[in-house]
Amino acid sequence: MDDSDEEFEILFGDTSSSSSEELIGQIRRPLRTSNMSGRQYLLELLNGHPDRLFYTIRMDVNTFRSLCRRLVEMEVIEHDKVISVEEAAVMFLWIVTHNQRVRTVAERYQHSVETVCRQFGRLLDALCYLGNEVIRPLHFNTVQAEIQNNSKYFPWFKDCVGAIDGTHVSAVAPALKQLAYRGRKVDVTQNVMAACSFNMMFTYVYAGWEGTANDSRVLLDAIRKDDNFPMPPPGKYYVVDSGYPNMPGFLAPYRGERYHLRRFRGRGNHPRGAMELFNYRNSSLRNVIERCFGLLKARFSILKSMPPYLLGKQRRISIACCAIHNWIKMHSINDRMFGQYSEYATPVEDIEGTESQSNTTIENQQEGDEAGISEAPQINFNQAYMA
Repeated sequence: MDDSDEEFEILFGDTSSSSSEELIGQIRRPLRTSNMSGRQYLLELLNGHPDRLFYTIRMDVNTFRSLCRRLVEMEVIEHDKVISVEEAAVMFLWIVTHNQRVRTVAERYQHSVETVCRQFGRLLDALCYLGNEVIRPLHFNTVQAEIQNNSKYFPWFKDCVGAIDGTHVSAVAPALKQLAYRGRKVDVTQNVMAACSFNMMFTYVYAGWEGTANDSRVLLDAIRKDDNFPMPPPGKYYVVDSGYPNMPGFLAPYRGERYHLRRFRGRGNHPRGAMELFNYRNSSLRNVIERCFGLLKARFSILKSMPPYLLGKQRRISIACCAIHNWIKMHSINDRMFGQYSEYATPVEDIEGTESQSNTTIENQQEGDEAGISEAPQINFNQAYMA
């Protein structure tokens, strides 16, 4: 029995008859008997009102067609004898955007549950392969122009090239591993770390760590073990929150001072002193990664309630969703969901984070001692960027 067969039985049980005697005297009846096939339903979505497809898969028609065309061009997937790439893609997107159950999708598109599971796996592999193309490291020599065109906060962080943060994605773990996967909110989760540019595109995704994993530990593990980690050039840096160490290339806020944006809102809550002012500007700039995570979970409901897939597939689902996120950003200029999350300094951290530190100071200090990390940002407050 291979992994796909094992996963199918975990999800749906053994659908075969327990004994041949049970079939005696029974009449087999076709299960999928709708007059509208899955192909016909897909054509109705593609040729109907534009909102129908968007509400179904959170993607407009042109972006969907370009995605399917690119997957075929890359030769990572091809049309099946029964199901086209477009039909397989729309079933995959329906599952991840609405967290629809496979049986529901099988009924709507008039395929067997096993067929839908197989097509889901095909698309997942293809989209993870696509991720190598669309989730790409920053082109640091072009970052400066992007910085100058995006936000009023960049004059103080002119050498900043992006933001890094982690988010907790729903997970389903075996009983023996659940303790390690129970995050700070007691739910079973995986810790997904990502880097993004200031145009809300993911430039790096590191998924699969248990929910209890320390943020700084995940970052240092990625730096040490992943050759694809996009380290910033000398003199450049990412902005990170207090859960990460402050070291060359990574600029964290001052601890013990106000940091989250909502704590600066309201009358009389403006920053007081150089440290609070730095934290406010750091948080306002780092807010872009929070908005990316907020949008990602708003578009892909499966990340908030993961079905019981194998752990390896759960990890790849997070990567595939980030790849789709980037594809939509690249090919849909007027995507309405990006429009809702595009405003700088939107307090999206309330969705993702908490005002308390997500990692203990002791753990951060232990990790920092190994990497040569300083205790506080080295900042010139006349310019407010790393020397």
